[in-house]
Amino acid sequence: MNAWNAVESADFRGPLDVTRAATAVLDARDRVIGWSPAAERLLGYRADEILGCPLETLLPPTGAAGAGGLPMAQMLGSVSRTARHRDGRLLSVATSVCPLADTGEGAGGAPARVLVAAELEGLRAWESQQAMLHGLATQSPLGLAIYDTDLRLTWFNATYGREIGLPLRDFLGKTADELYPRGEFVTEGYPGTTHAVMGRVLDTGEPIIDVHFVGQLPTDPGVDHVWSCSYYRLQDAAGRLLGVCEDAFDITERYQAQRRLNLLVDAGGRIGTTLDMAVTAREIAEVAVPKFAASVTVDLVQAVLEGEEPAHGVGLPALVRVAARSDGETTGATSGAVPGGTHHVEYPPGSPQYRSLSSGGMVLVESTMVVPLRAGGRPLGLVTFVRGEHPSVFDRGEIELADELVTRTAVWLDNARRYAREHSAALTLQRNLLPQRLAPQSAVDLAYRYLPSDNQGGVGGDWFDVIGLSGTRVGLVVGDVVGHGLQAAATMGRMRTTVRALAQLDLSPDELLSRLDDLVGQTAYDRSSTPGTDADDDLATGVTCLYAIYDPVSRRCTMARAGHLPPAVVHPGGAVSFPDLPAGPPLGLGGLPFESLEIELPEGSLLALFTDGLVEGRDRDIEAGLGTLGRVLADHRRPLDELCDRAVAELLPTGAAADDSALLLVRTRELDAAQVVAWELPAEPEAVGRARELATGQLRDWGLEELSYATELAVSELVTNAVRHASGPLHLRLLRDLTLLTEVSDTGHTSPHLRHSASDDEGGRGLFIVAQLVQRWGTRYTPYGKTIWTEQAFPPDYPGAPRPAG
Repeated sequence: MNAWNAVESADFRGPLDVTRAATAVLDARDRVIGWSPAAERLLGYRADEILGCPLETLLPPTGAAGAGGLPMAQMLGSVSRTARHRDGRLLSVATSVCPLADTGEGAGGAPARVLVAAELEGLRAWESQQAMLHGLATQSPLGLAIYDTDLRLTWFNATYGREIGLPLRDFLGKTADELYPRGEFVTEGYPGTTHAVMGRVLDTGEPIIDVHFVGQLPTDPGVDHVWSCSYYRLQDAAGRLLGVCEDAFDITERYQAQRRLNLLVDAGGRIGTTLDMAVTAREIAEVAVPKFAASVTVDLVQAVLEGEEPAHGVGLPALVRVAARSDGETTGATSGAVPGGTHHVEYPPGSPQYRSLSSGGMVLVESTMVVPLRAGGRPLGLVTFVRGEHPSVFDRGEIELADELVTRTAVWLDNARRYAREHSAALTLQRNLLPQRLAPQSAVDLAYRYLPSDNQGGVGGDWFDVIGLSGTRVGLVVGDVVGHGLQAAATMGRMRTTVRALAQLDLSPDELLSRLDDLVGQTAYDRSSTPGTDADDDLATGVTCLYAIYDPVSRRCTMARAGHLPPAVVHPGGAVSFPDLPAGPPLGLGGLPFESLEIELPEGSLLALFTDGLVEGRDRDIEAGLGTLGRVLADHRRPLDELCDRAVAELLPTGAAADDSALLLVRTRELDAAQVVAWELPAEPEAVGRARELATGQLRDWGLEELSYATELAVSELVTNAVRHASGPLHLRLLRDLTLLTEVSDTGHTSPHLRHSASDDEGGRGLFIVAQLVQRWGTRYTPYGKTIWTEQAFPPDYPGAPRPAG
């Protein structure tokens, strides 16, 4: 038998693999008689160069006896030695010697021996690999499994076996789909079965790393587990396919914790986006289905929906279903509907919801969990979570998640409830402060629209008004208080009341704004000086106003503005203009005067007063809005209500805007010449009698003889006062409008005062008597003097009273 056959049949006891290590056959005199290709690769000698050479050529002596300095007996087993490479380098190798059977190639009958050597570093690496593989097989927390090219299980490690919990023989030869028939991958981009994923790795050679697989263990049915799985193709050194290796690590707890965290993050961004309780309830249902539960219902206490403080300790409250959602569909309330698309619900005694209402705590029954909505220890409602067709209990982490989710939702709902209460109060205040209806005026036809804002601030501070003035004139006002809520509504109410009070003094528009400016500035100063208030109050810089007076006798309109947009004026021919009205600063700034502009308006002209919320929007600037308004108003012959509707539809197509919007449309009228008569009189005593004659004669022509006595007395008193205390010329004017108006004008600026005369006074009773006979009286000032006027109601059966406009 030759040397290599002897090597193959030798009883080799070393840890070295003789098929891969450097192998040399030695005769009895330790000369090389056989040389392997691996030995040539390790030490560089070709067989024809080394055969016949002594062992010392390869293993230099170290001073001890035997080959390489050691007795042959001591070379049995694995020994670390120094070997010489063909190029002179010294290598650290591990060697082992084994005697061979007689091959006929020894000397003196001594048997030949085989020497096996391996580079020490390579040996250590190989041994480390073996140790690592042993550790993976017995100690690694990773579950390892090997599938053959038919993707059938051929081996798995101890961790895999512990997870399965059944003997190896029960699983060998099965495919992964047979092992996990109801499992699925949840990582995006990897749909399909485990068999399909491993087949892809086997076909392409590309590994698939860290994909998440959800399934149930054979020994633990009904409970989902999540594994992080990776797949690698196996092949030998020659490139032949051996199969696929799978490593899997159970990440169920981490995965569920991450899902719960993701759900809370999602809830933070999606719940509470508005201050609408019904919307907030729908949002929690949308977040929880299907990621947390198969269906969710949200029931709120009816009083809470109405913005009231939730009751406590007074029995079970009435509930209203406001949101219901199940996996794959959203259910809506139809039966027993109440405003807002909700309906009342009642739960029978013993039900989880009834028990939760009674106890005020969470109730968990199999696959149903009821969590109370509470704020400040008071009940707001209930949230019911239900699992799907394969029910499973809620674990501890899911119970904590539901509690956190509902607690956050309760905070948002309570904020919405408080907003609803304040919004309702602000709406009530605003409705009471804005005109409930505008009294008809003979001077103008009118129509108006008011639209509250759609933002979360709610009610704003826009207002408008139409004020009847003496001499058949009419005051028109529109204003805007910056801000929203109760403060803005209250400020608006103060502004409107003040304007009405100042208007009754017959002040010119610029004078009225000056008085209003002083009031706003003083109010802001008082607030800033009061502890606990904000010095930078919107009241100081956020009030604008436009005030105009139209006289149907002269057809002249006088207007002034404080930081407000000018009105639109449409002439009877259809031309639209925005008068170049001096702007003036917003109210409260002080220091700058206001200026009036007077224009003449032909009968039938259209005047539009509005706030900036009508013409300015999120996606439209003021210039574009004014252009749109002008195009609508150009068709001015339409009814005023129709024009209002068209303007709102064009400028606010959604029906609301980011700010309040007010629009007041006025079509002017001219008082008929037959309704007005005027005379000029000298400032002499004789003028008193003449004035009485003229007045009674005109009343006779109008069929108002019944009012002659009171009118004569009023004319006598007013003309007498003008003759005594003013200078001429005097003017007497009678107007037959909705009432009978008597006016006496002079060039003086002093006004008589109503007073009680003593018993021994010779005068002072005339104006007092006049005031008892007429309906109203007053004084208005002009740049040229003053006018004192009285107003008397027509007799009940008087047929000649003109009808008011509108």
